[in-house]
Amino acid sequence: MLHHKNPESNDSGFFAWAVQDENSKSKFMEETMGDFTIEDMLAIQQALQEKYKDKWEPIGPEAGKHKLLWMLGEVGEVIDIIKKNGDQKAVEDAEVRQHLVEEMADVLMYYNDVLLCYGINEQELKEAYTAKFKKNMTRW
Repeated sequence: MLHHKNPESNDSGFFAWAVQDENSKSKFMEETMGDFTIEDMLAIQQALQEKYKDKWEPIGPEAGKHKLLWMLGEVGEVIDIIKKNGDQKAVEDAEVRQHLVEEMADVLMYYNDVLLCYGINEQELKEAYTAKFKKNMTRW
């Protein structure tokens, strides 16, 4: 069971975004992207999964490892951009940077698919992340 906002309930503005026409989407994104949360990304990703449910593997624990492998492929693309262009160019060259950020977005999309597959919500992730941060802050 998924533990984030139910897109069918229209609690999520991003689900509403996913079903709007292209002009409305652009305006909606400009108005709402100030605070972009894990919950927002999960809602967007769930809307994408819903749109392609007849073409893509269903979201669930059995698909988790496949999504992780796809995510690693995207991480490889990020590494290739940096390897081929160098660290500085990845920061300073607008075209290289755009490609880098686009591939990082792909990584995040698959990451969010993995969260959906295992029903991990924003609160669970926040608790684990902050606990790990505190642990790491006291290591050395």
